[in-house]
Amino acid sequence: MDFSIKYDTTKLQFHLDKKHFLGKIVPKSCQACSAEIDEVQRALEQPIGTSRLRDIVHTGEHIVIVTSDITRPMPTWVVLPPVLAELHQAGIADTDITIVFALGSHRHHTPEEQKHLLGDKLWGTIRCLDSDADDCLCLGHCHNGTPVDIFREVAQANRRILLGNTEYHYFAGYSGGMKAIMPGVSSRQAIQANHSNMVRPEAYAGNLETNPVRNDIDEVGQFIPVDFIVNVVLDEHKKIARAFAGHYIQAHRASCAFLDSMFKIPVSRQADIVITSPGGYPKDINLYQAQKAIDNAKYVVRDGGIMIVAASCKEGYGSDVFQKWIEQYDLPEQRIAAIQEHFELGGHKAAAIAMVQAHATIYLVTSLDESIVIQAGMVPFHNMQDAIDAALAAMGQSATVYFMPLGGSTLPIINRN
Repeated sequence: MDFSIKYDTTKLQFHLDKKHFLGKIVPKSCQACSAEIDEVQRALEQPIGTSRLRDIVHTGEHIVIVTSDITRPMPTWVVLPPVLAELHQAGIADTDITIVFALGSHRHHTPEEQKHLLGDKLWGTIRCLDSDADDCLCLGHCHNGTPVDIFREVAQANRRILLGNTEYHYFAGYSGGMKAIMPGVSSRQAIQANHSNMVRPEAYAGNLETNPVRNDIDEVGQFIPVDFIVNVVLDEHKKIARAFAGHYIQAHRASCAFLDSMFKIPVSRQADIVITSPGGYPKDINLYQAQKAIDNAKYVVRDGGIMIVAASCKEGYGSDVFQKWIEQYDLPEQRIAAIQEHFELGGHKAAAIAMVQAHATIYLVTSLDESIVIQAGMVPFHNMQDAIDAALAAMGQSATVYFMPLGGSTLPIINRN
């Protein structure tokens, strides 16, 4: 059987004897809307769990709209205009609206990046600014001690509207919803406290109800009211497939359910070997980004199995802190122990990879220097077929194999029925 898998801007070819092949794990078809802005308008007209936005806000109120920063695929320039139209229908003036880009712990935007996010038509017409993790008001503490430290501009607004895209998150369960507030516009101390729960067994992609990270995030809504959200689910080309608007919990959960219907794929059993890729450029531009595919593929490789990851990583580690953690600790178990003792953003990705390595061996087909791959606790390869042949030799002639070409956007789930 002949296959190809995305790698950087090209594809790698390989073959596999069909006796080993258990199946191909890919998302269901999820086509973008023919008119994305019309889909957002539909969602605004049919809110879930709340009144229409124009019936919630009142003239003279200061409105803050929180949206994603440049590192996220959220198409703010598409979603924002119909939201603003709803506000205008309620008599809200542009001078009473502020757009806040939720940076979390990320760097500040350049003016050009802010303009890109807003779109040319809105740029310069409405006040916009980046959140500031050093300028927060403490509104209390969650039941587990996480401080609710919220960017002053957001905390002091009369009304808060959150925009975001819903996708799987490897320890928060899903993005979207209240994640725009925590960690989006929270202090570093609050983010660290929330994210430190990632090592708990319930903190995994696709889990909502018992996930300590997501429960923490949603509890923040008890301290800072959120009046309305608009969340979108994107197709594999980052175009809007469906929009959801309304209550910050109910609308978010509806978006998660739709995401599951497209990207959560049931499989009957685990395999000895899983072949995967983040999906090519730019998803495999560095090891930091490639981690997402590694984390999704872990669900369908058996204990003691092998995961073969095709990821160029031509820009290296992708994070100075991530690199420091890889180089500082020689063994995966040391990284896991370290993140439990002192959580550090960036280091959490090194620990996440280490938790997979405690379960399976990772073969990395990459352009990275072999010494870097070995330091990260993986087995380096520069040829896809060589990696597959080596994995089959290690697992034996009866080895079973899954092919998961879009590892970054596919969440396989073992169906025990």
